Amino acid sequence: MKEEMTSADVAALISEFNNPSNTLVDAKIGKIYQPAEGELRIALNMFKRGRQNLVIELGKRLHLSQYVRPSPTTPQAFPMLLRKHIMGGRILSINQYDFDRIVEIHIIRGGETTILVVELFGQGNVVLLDNERRIILPMKPVTFKGRRIRRGEIYQYPEAQASPLDIDGEQLFAILQSSNADVVRTIASRFNLGGVYAEEVCLRCGIDKTREAISLNEAEIESLIEGLKEVFKPLTEGELKPCIVRGEQNGNLVDINVIPFELQQYSGAETECYESFNKALDEFFGKHSAATFAEQKESVKKEKVDVLARRLQQQEDAISKFGKEIDTLTEIAERIYEYYQDIEGLLGVLSSAREKGYSWQDIRKILDGAKEESEAARAVVNIDSSRGVVTMNLNGAKANIDVRKTVPQNALVYYEKVKKLEKKRKGALEAIEQTRKQMKKRDSKKEAAKRKAFVKKHWYDRFRWFVSSDGFFVVAGRDATTNEDIVKKYMEKRDIVFHTQAPGAPMTVIKTEGKEVPQSTLDEVARFVVSNSSIWKAGQFAGDCYWILPEQVTKTPESGEYLKKGSFVIRGDRNYMRDVPVSAAVGLELGKETRVIGGPLSAVQARAEHVIEIVPGKFNQNDLAKKIYRMYVEKLQDVHFVKQIASPDKIAMMLPPGGSELK
Repeated sequence: MKEEMTSADVAALISEFNNPSNTLVDAKIGKIYQPAEGELRIALNMFKRGRQNLVIELGKRLHLSQYVRPSPTTPQAFPMLLRKHIMGGRILSINQYDFDRIVEIHIIRGGETTILVVELFGQGNVVLLDNERRIILPMKPVTFKGRRIRRGEIYQYPEAQASPLDIDGEQLFAILQSSNADVVRTIASRFNLGGVYAEEVCLRCGIDKTREAISLNEAEIESLIEGLKEVFKPLTEGELKPCIVRGEQNGNLVDINVIPFELQQYSGAETECYESFNKALDEFFGKHSAATFAEQKESVKKEKVDVLARRLQQQEDAISKFGKEIDTLTEIAERIYEYYQDIEGLLGVLSSAREKGYSWQDIRKILDGAKEESEAARAVVNIDSSRGVVTMNLNGAKANIDVRKTVPQNALVYYEKVKKLEKKRKGALEAIEQTRKQMKKRDSKKEAAKRKAFVKKHWYDRFRWFVSSDGFFVVAGRDATTNEDIVKKYMEKRDIVFHTQAPGAPMTVIKTEGKEVPQSTLDEVARFVVSNSSIWKAGQFAGDCYWILPEQVTKTPESGEYLKKGSFVIRGDRNYMRDVPVSAAVGLELGKETRVIGGPLSAVQARAEHVIEIVPGKFNQNDLAKKIYRMYVEKLQDVHFVKQIASPDKIAMMLPPGGSELK
C-alpha cells in the first residue's frame, strides 16, 4: 500500500488548489491543532464552501480531509505558536517548489506576510517563516549537512532535483551517465517520482527498467524524454482523472494506490474514480488513518482494561514464588536440625583448624582428604573464605553454614527469611484482594454503563399486582377505595376472585382472559392473598383463603344490614384452600421493562433477577425498603439506575402490610 505522496501527487494537488473551483486562496485560517505526533490540522473557513480541515502529516500527505482525529485536550507548543502568528489570516497563494515535495503557503494577516513551508520528503517538517524567509519556528529543529532548520536561520531549500516536466536530452544524458543503478531506480530517485511513476515511464517508452542507466543510447534517451512527457501530460494540460487502485492482498481486495491520472500498468486493475484528486487522497490516506486511529484507540482501551488482569497475574505469580521460596527455606532449616551433630562436629573441626593457623586452602585439602571417611566432609560442596561460609548438601537441600555461628543460629537465619517472606506473601494476598475488588468494581461500572432504565406507567400501578409463573396477571386492592375499583371497573365474568376467610384482605382477581388457570397459579395467588392480609400483620406464617366466581360477589347486603366502603357480600359455595403458607419476595425485572416487582417467591423468581425473599418480622415497610434499596445499589454499583427503577418508595409498594424482615 502506498504510504506517502510523490512529487507528481503534490503537483496534481497544488494544481487543484489553484483552480478557481477548488482554490484555497483567500481561505481564512482558524484554529490549528496537533492531534498526533507529526500531524497538524488547520481549520479553514472557505467562501461558499464552509469550514474545511487541511491535514498535514509530516513526510506523508497534505490535503483537505473529512476524516479528522479528535482535538487534543491540551494544545501543544507549535500549534499554539502558529495560532499566534497566522490564525485569522488569509491565504495569499499555495505553490509547489520546483517539482519537489515542498509546499509553500503564503499568508497575510494585519498587513504582515508569513510563509508556512510543508516538507513532505524524508521525515518531513513544517516551518514558519517571516517575510524575509527567516525561520520563526520549525516543528522539528534539525541540522543537515549544509542546511540548518532552526529558529532565526534563513530557510534554505534542500538540493534541487531534476524536473520531469522540463528535462532535455543533455540533462537526462548527464543524469544517466552519472548513475550506477538501473534505469527505473535512476528515474525514481533523480526526478523525485517514486517507483510507480518511474515504472510507468519505462513501460510507455518500451525500455527495460532493469537495464543499467549508463547503457542507454541517444535514441533511447530521446524515447525516455518522450515517455516522461507522455506520462505527465495530464499534469501539464490540467486533465486529471483521479482514482484509487485496488488489488488483492491475502484474499481480500484492498486499496493499494491513489493516482491523479490513469496509468497503463493499472489498466487491468479495479479502480474507483473521484471528482477531485483531493477527495481521492482523503479517501485513501484520511480514511485509512482514521481506521488505524480507531483501532489504536480500541487497543489502548483494551490495554487499560487488561491492566488489572495483568496486575492480578503478577501478584498471583509472586505469591506462588513466595510459597516455593518459603518451602525451600523451611526445608533447609529443618535439615540443619536433622544433621545437627554432623554440622556441629564440622564447625568444631573448622574452628579448631583456624585457631591453629590453618589457611582456608589447607582446610579445603584436609576436607577433600577426609571425604571417604567423614559424611560431614562429603556434604561440603563449597567454601567461601571471604565470608567464612561453608555450603553443605544436606540430602538435596543446600545450606550456607556460617562457621562463626552455632547450629541453631544458622537455622534461625533461614527461619527469619521465612518470616520475612510470609510477611510479603500476606501483603501480596491483601493486594490481590484489593485488585479483585477493583476488577469487580470496574466490571460493575462496565455493566452499569450498558444499563438503561425503561420505565412505563400502567393502569395497575396503584394496586397490588404480580404476574404468576404461568403468565397470568393478578391484581388486588390496597384499601377500601381500590377494592371497590377492582370489583366495579376491572373484574370480568371470566375472572377468578380470591379472598381470605379472616377479614382484612384485599379483593384479588386473576385476569384469566378466558384461559384455563392451572393449579400452580391458584397456589401462587392463594399465597399472595394470605401474605397481603391481616395474617401477615399478625406475624403468622400460614392461613386460609378461598376462591369464587365474579357473579358471587355483590354489593347488595342482607335486609337490615349495611356494607361499608370496600366490603362485599359473597353468596354461594366457596372453594377453600387451607393452611396456605405466606410467601413474599421482591426482585428486579431487567427485560423490555426495568422495574421492581413483588409477589410470591416462585412468581418473582420466574421473572426477575436479584430476588430477595421476605418473611413476617419487626421492620416496617419503609425501613425494610431502604435496606433492600441499599442492597441493590451495592449489588449493581449504579445508584442512578437503581433509583430510577427501584427507589425505596417503589420497593415499599411491593412489600406486604405490617412488619417484615429479610429471609
